[in-house]
Amino acid sequence: TDYLCPFCARHAIQTMPTLLERHVRSGQLRWVFRDFPLAGLHPTAAQGHAAAQCAGEQGAALFWQMNEHLFANQAQWSQLADPGAYLAQAARDLGADMAAYNACLDAGRGQAIVAKGIADAGALGFDGTPSFQLQGQGGAAYTLVGAQPVDLFIQWIDALLAGQVPPGAAAEPQKPAFPFWARPEGLAPDPDRPGLTRAGDPYKGNPEAALVVVEFGDFQCPSCTRHALQTQPTLDRAFVDSGQVFWVFKHLPLAEHPQALAAAVAAECAAEQGMFWEMYQALFANTEGWAVDDPDPALIALADQMGLDATFTACLQGRAALERVMADINDASGVTTVTPTFIFLYGGQGTLMRGTHPPEQFTNILQTLLDQAEAGP
Repeated sequence: TDYLCPFCARHAIQTMPTLLERHVRSGQLRWVFRDFPLAGLHPTAAQGHAAAQCAGEQGAALFWQMNEHLFANQAQWSQLADPGAYLAQAARDLGADMAAYNACLDAGRGQAIVAKGIADAGALGFDGTPSFQLQGQGGAAYTLVGAQPVDLFIQWIDALLAGQVPPGAAAEPQKPAFPFWARPEGLAPDPDRPGLTRAGDPYKGNPEAALVVVEFGDFQCPSCTRHALQTQPTLDRAFVDSGQVFWVFKHLPLAEHPQALAAAVAAECAAEQGMFWEMYQALFANTEGWAVDDPDPALIALADQMGLDATFTACLQGRAALERVMADINDASGVTTVTPTFIFLYGGQGTLMRGTHPPEQFTNILQTLLDQAEAGP
């Protein structure tokens, strides 16, 4: 569900209380809440989800109070460009220990839970809210989408309690496998192309690391620049250089950044000479120099400064590198339309996080996921 989705609020306020009274309080049904804020529709919803999770660190009762408050007051905080102060006041009014609440947000623990919810929803094929998966005792799972009337929920739940298939439902199909670029065989280093995975993506770090991070980035995106210059160096020192994390980059130049495609091609051409990450750094550090009507001369000048040979220019003006960038754009389809996006892969699971975070917060998110990865299933 999404705290800023009006259909989710309608379900929470009008339908869920009946189901709680009829099925949950009687012990027949366990109700599990999962976070699925839709960034494209409700850009600030994820802040509310992280706030509720951080309130929930202080007990389930406080989580559900915060949950109820966010849905009931959706109209108030949905209009705020930054609802952080509103959410903090709500937590305070509900009796939260604010030092612990703020520490949770600063450490990124709430954000990590939300990111995992988004990834798990995607793995189930969900693309809207509210979406429900109902599981009977036999293990079969059934999906119900939308703010359906309470009578329909009661019919489905009663059928499952009786060991029957819900009326009009079909069992969930097998979940799709990860794409090649996110599977172990695609992430393996290519012996014929140093610095690239077999899927053709540049990487750094330890290929045997328990945690893989796949970054979708745009060289003209301000948030990506902030991540690359302010956050990534800290992550490299703490996790990549130490061999704990395997970091992979994929291109997602956005239409609103007209020179980003040329920059992505330049990075691919540098990768042909084993200098992708040097070009990555140079592009983000010199955006104003190449983000002009004709970026090629500036990109060629950057390559010359880095010591790349003359084949760079031919590559920049050819088709092969462009086609590799276009393949990445295609790979992003159905995964994300936002940059930067980070996909965390560990133990056969995938977790997605959109947007950048300050170094300390991102460090804590990575450490939390790394601890989960190393703990195993």
